[in-house]
Amino acid sequence: MWSYQHAGFTVHQLSVLRDNYIYLIESHTSNALIAVDPAEAVAVRKACKVLAKPLTHIFNTHHHWDHTDGNLSLKQIFGCRIVGASHDAERIPGIDVRVSEAAPPAIAGLNVAVLSVPGHTSGHIAYLVGDALFCGDTLFGAGCGRLFEGSADQMWHSLNKIAALDGSTKIYCAHEYTLANLTFAVSIDADNRVLAERIAADHRRRRQQLPTIPSTLDSEKATNPFLRPLDSEFCRNYAALHGVAAEPAAIFADIRRRKDHF
Repeated sequence: MWSYQHAGFTVHQLSVLRDNYIYLIESHTSNALIAVDPAEAVAVRKACKVLAKPLTHIFNTHHHWDHTDGNLSLKQIFGCRIVGASHDAERIPGIDVRVSEAAPPAIAGLNVAVLSVPGHTSGHIAYLVGDALFCGDTLFGAGCGRLFEGSADQMWHSLNKIAALDGSTKIYCAHEYTLANLTFAVSIDADNRVLAERIAADHRRRRQQLPTIPSTLDSEKATNPFLRPLDSEFCRNYAALHGVAAEPAAIFADIRRRKDHF
C-alpha cells in the first residue's frame, strides 16, 4: 500500500489483480473512508484493518466487473454506501447513492465533484476530490480507455473536460498500463523530449516495483498522445505527416484508431 497526502485527506493505493489499482480516500476531519473502484474485496478489507477504520463508501466510475466486483461483499461486511452514476445505476451492483455533475455525493470532510466522461462506457464518471481526480478507465498514464460503448467524439469531449482542470491535479487512474502506453506514445511523438524523460523515469519506477501512478495533468498534457492534440503545433505536424485534417478531434480519433491496432 502506497499513501499520498493531500490537503484534508490521504489517498492509499492498493495494487490488485494483474494491473488494477484500488484507491482508499481517507478524510482527515471525518470518519469517511472511501474505496474507489474495488475490483475485489480482500485487499480493501485488509487495508481497512491496517488503518483501523471501517469502509464508509464505495465510489464506482463505471460498471465493468474489474471496478465493481468487490461491491456487494464490502457492503455486506461494512454496511458502506455505494455511489455511482445516476444514468447507469442499473449496472452498478448494490448502488445506494445516484450521482451526477449536478448532484455530487455529500461526504463529510471532503469536497467531491462529479464529471460525466463517457467514451469508454456510456455511463462513465470521474470523481474530483480536492486536487485528486479518480478517472477510472477514461484517462490512463500516457493513454486513454478503449471506446467500448462511446464514440471518439464523446471521448475527446470527456478528455477536454479533464484537461480543463488545474495542471497540478493528480491523476489516479485504475490501471498500471503506463509503460505499454509509453511505447505507443513514442511511435506517435518521437521528437518529444519531455516524453523521453518520462519514459526513462517511469521505467526506473517500475524496476523499483513502484507505481507510475499518480501522474499529474500537466505531465499527461505534455506526454500523453491522446492529449497532445490540444497542442496546435503537434496538430500541424501530425496532420502533415499522416494526411489527417488539422483538427484536434480528427487527430485524436486517428491516434485512437492507431492504438487499437498497435
